[in-house]
Amino acid sequence: MIPDEVVEEVRQRADIVEVVGEVVSLKRAGKDYKGKCPFHEDRSPSFFVVPDKRMYHCFGCGAQGDVFRFLMERQGLGFLDAVRDLGGRYGVEIREVRRGEADDDPLRPHYEANAFARDFFRQSLADPELGARARTYLAERGIDEATQERFGLGYAPDDWRGLRTAAGRHGISDELLLEVGLLTTSERASEPYDRFRDRIIFPIESEVGRVVGFGGRILGVAGKNVPKYLNSPETPVYHKGSVLYALGWARNAIRKEGAALVTEGYMDVVALAASGIQHAVATLGTALTVEQARLLRRYTDHALLLFDSDEAGLRATFRGADVLLAAGVQPLVVTLPEGDDPDSLVRRVGAEGLARYLDDALDVVDRKLQLLAEHGYFESIDRTRSAVDKLMPTLRAAADPTLRDIYVAKVAEKTGVRRETLEDELRQSATGSGAGPGAGRGSGMGPPGPLPPGEPGSWSMPPAPGGSPTGSRPGFGPGSRPGSRSGGRAGDPRSRPLPSLGPERQLLLVLLRTRDWVERAAERIGPGEFRDPVDRAIFKILLDDPDFGELPPGLPPEVVRRIEELQGDPEELEHTQRVFDAAITRLLDRSFDHRREALMRELEAAPDPETKTRVAGEMQRLRRERPGRWNVARRGSPAAPSQEQERTDG
Repeated sequence: MIPDEVVEEVRQRADIVEVVGEVVSLKRAGKDYKGKCPFHEDRSPSFFVVPDKRMYHCFGCGAQGDVFRFLMERQGLGFLDAVRDLGGRYGVEIREVRRGEADDDPLRPHYEANAFARDFFRQSLADPELGARARTYLAERGIDEATQERFGLGYAPDDWRGLRTAAGRHGISDELLLEVGLLTTSERASEPYDRFRDRIIFPIESEVGRVVGFGGRILGVAGKNVPKYLNSPETPVYHKGSVLYALGWARNAIRKEGAALVTEGYMDVVALAASGIQHAVATLGTALTVEQARLLRRYTDHALLLFDSDEAGLRATFRGADVLLAAGVQPLVVTLPEGDDPDSLVRRVGAEGLARYLDDALDVVDRKLQLLAEHGYFESIDRTRSAVDKLMPTLRAAADPTLRDIYVAKVAEKTGVRRETLEDELRQSATGSGAGPGAGRGSGMGPPGPLPPGEPGSWSMPPAPGGSPTGSRPGFGPGSRPGSRSGGRAGDPRSRPLPSLGPERQLLLVLLRTRDWVERAAERIGPGEFRDPVDRAIFKILLDDPDFGELPPGLPPEVVRRIEELQGDPEELEHTQRVFDAAITRLLDRSFDHRREALMRELEAAPDPETKTRVAGEMQRLRRERPGRWNVARRGSPAAPSQEQERTDG
């Protein structure tokens, strides 16, 4: 038998529209999709797929069910075979147990280690002496004991081996603690040590309430090499782009309110909850991902974005808004006072004061039009053309045809561009001549990834009227687009599709379009996995500065040319997570094969038994490092970041 939680995970991940759409020609009908029923002779469309409920229903013959039932009825599969089929397709490991036997979950130790750590941090916070400073800090931030308990807040003592020692007494190995990111290593340390020290701890839970990771906020002021916020790294159970902080706790309130408040950090969510606002979630320091948008879509079709109002915050807001639109969620932009975040604002003005800002939230297109007007973008022909470039990605992203029609009408009215012209440009991008959210399949059913910096419409604070972005080069400046005046002539070889998409280029396309995933890639591979020196150089540039806008000076021409090709490539990478994982797996597999073949050659040429024994030992170690699986050796290598090198997330 397959455990219920595995079946439910497959059900949640499987896209019923995609599965049914392989055999039924579906067209959008409001929030749902309709087509001719595959189970009876259907003259007019009477078969509906309801994504929100993950089910289908035919009003003609009465056929109905979920994605498993569809495969069972259509392909004649048994239930277990349907689960296995979909699990393989959507990347869920299917584990089975015999009836009456214990569930042999290979990840159970990881969840148990995280649960132990949560209890350890909670006890440390409650300790009269050890947790005194932390409790005082939380009280000063308005976080009462009930809120602390609700979110399981804790404290990591200022001790290099506090958690490690306590876990060892309970038989939890260093190896396991390294795998779940609770311990870390560095070249300067002779043994592993606690990742979180002298920090308020925020357990990060999955939708079903299992602890998958932790966030820590330093007490006091962060030092030069110590980040203010520190998150767990990617682990076998924690993929931060697939989790929304506090969603499991907030989902009922989100349904009740009819909308979700989306913030950037866990402290924002906790502060809002302490003030009585319960329908907030956080993106855990990443740009909003497709997976996170789909999670939200299960509970609501409206989201209010409460990001910073500076230039970086606006970029994150508009990228996130486009991702939400592609997932069928209408985004509203909340403009916070300069220098405020949700945490500081709600502490200063209270829930009622914050409500005024929420009431003033604007739809993303209205907010973009407002900002463009404030910066004089409708005062000349050239700048109006640039304004349209910045607006088109949002129009393309809108999966709801009615909402997209409203957007087109607004933009046409404001810019003076005929709606037929805008619709023609939308059609061109949908057939592959453009590369932004919403481009790709004509049905618009496949939500794309977030907009990359430098793509059409990637948002930066517009310059003052009559000015132009300074320091930008063609193809990299704000608002540039392949084939436009600033991004190269139409027909320029640099704007054509790349001739092939090997794993290096697939990965670089993903990273250039989704910069927040650079850190995820760096935790699994290094520059050495890239055979092509040009691709390797681009990967190093991304590692040095994931958010680069202008290229570093002095780059070889072939590197500049390759980046221009990649940024101008119209290839649509649907299912970004799968493309990302597959590319990294192929790179690691190739590296593994290369090392294995080299060792086999060395073994064959070994001149003496001692050398043969040494090489055989290296081959055994290599087998334990099989790519595609999480391994401590890779994480503990000199390339792995120490705590001091971790990226600041807030």
